[in-house]
Amino acid sequence: MYFFRKKDPNRPQSFNLKVMHFINALAILMFLAGIIYKLIDWFILK
Repeated sequence: MYFFRKKDPNRPQSFNLKVMHFINALAILMFLAGIIYKLIDWFILK
C-alpha cells in the first residue's frame, strides 16, 4: 500500500508540502483547543 512505502531518497523535499503539513497540524490543534474550551465552558463554568 501507499502508506507503508519507504521514503524515496531521490525525491526532492518540497517546501510547499512542509508548509501544508504545518498548517494542517495547526488547524487540527486549534480545532481540538476549541472543542476543549467549549466542553469546559459548558460543564465547568456553568
